[in-house]
Amino acid sequence: MELSTELVITAFLGALVGAAITYVWRLSERRLQEVPAGPAPASPVPPGAEAVLSVLSSSAVLLDDSDVVVQASAPAYALGLVREDALTSESLLQLVRQVRRDGQVREGETTLDRRGRAPVHVHARVAPLTRQVVLVLVQDRTHEHRVETIRRDFVANVSHELKTPIGAISLLAEAVGEAKDDPEAVVRFAGRMQDEGRRLTRLVQQIIDLSRLQADVLNDTPDVVSVADLVAEACEHSQTDAEAKGIELVRACEPGLYLRGDRSQVHAAVSNLVENAVTYSEAGTRVSVTAEAYGDDIRITVTDRGIGIPEQELDRIFERFYRVDPARHRSTGGTGLGLSIVKHVAASNGGSVEVWSKPDEGSSFTLVLPAHVPDNEEEHA
Repeated sequence: MELSTELVITAFLGALVGAAITYVWRLSERRLQEVPAGPAPASPVPPGAEAVLSVLSSSAVLLDDSDVVVQASAPAYALGLVREDALTSESLLQLVRQVRRDGQVREGETTLDRRGRAPVHVHARVAPLTRQVVLVLVQDRTHEHRVETIRRDFVANVSHELKTPIGAISLLAEAVGEAKDDPEAVVRFAGRMQDEGRRLTRLVQQIIDLSRLQADVLNDTPDVVSVADLVAEACEHSQTDAEAKGIELVRACEPGLYLRGDRSQVHAAVSNLVENAVTYSEAGTRVSVTAEAYGDDIRITVTDRGIGIPEQELDRIFERFYRVDPARHRSTGGTGLGLSIVKHVAASNGGSVEVWSKPDEGSSFTLVLPAHVPDNEEEHA
């Protein structure tokens, strides 16, 4: 009896102690939940930096002392500067580390290689923002870099192209002097000097025309141009050369077509297309010039049955001084600038150029320009 009573008391005391422990644990847990949280770790980004980055036109990136991107502007992501909280350019990271070592602002240029897209040439400026954060400002200079490359190539090509006829004239003049007792040789050399002189004059004029077009100076008072007159003048310009090669030069122009733009520019473009067609067509073939309305546009098409252009060359034929067959251009006196002028004229007057060509079958160039509906005064001007 005493043993059973003792067991009952022991069990009761054990249950009481267990309940007390459970109560204390739950109470402590509740108090922990009620204790206010401590201050959050301080952000390394200075206050207001995010607002500043959001209005910058340049790509901006903030990196902490572990080279982790802590903040970046939208243009930085669009440019491909940042991927998974890291700079994608190793050369920019090197600049960042140099700035972090000595605190000096640094600038540099580099090329960003982007997966599946064309590389981008950029100018970067890296500066310490705080003791922990480095600021990287990146400006896309791809367009400027391309323009500078084109300008440098242009100067080199112009120098080469001018050197050729000038050198030829010098040699021919020397030959004339040595052949003074041979009238036939003098006449022959003089004729060649005239050819080289005309080539030189044409080259200089085309360089001047192209320079004016590239200035992108828009005409404040554009002309109303009769397309029929434009086509007739372009054909007359090349009529003598066409007859010399036995080429039939035909034209068909839909009546009542007008466009509004710089008349001298558009005339130069159409004349260049007709002249090229005659120059690179075989003797005894045909060159046709047509003009027709197509919706809100006018399409002036020059078609030949000449040597044609390989498909892989079509994307480059509008580059300045680019020649599909340099040897043939030398024999025909071509400068490699005619199609560049056509392209710039089209762009300056709100149009475009289309081309179709196949080797040994011929080529077709179409100048597409916005149509204009003149009033009665303009029609009789």
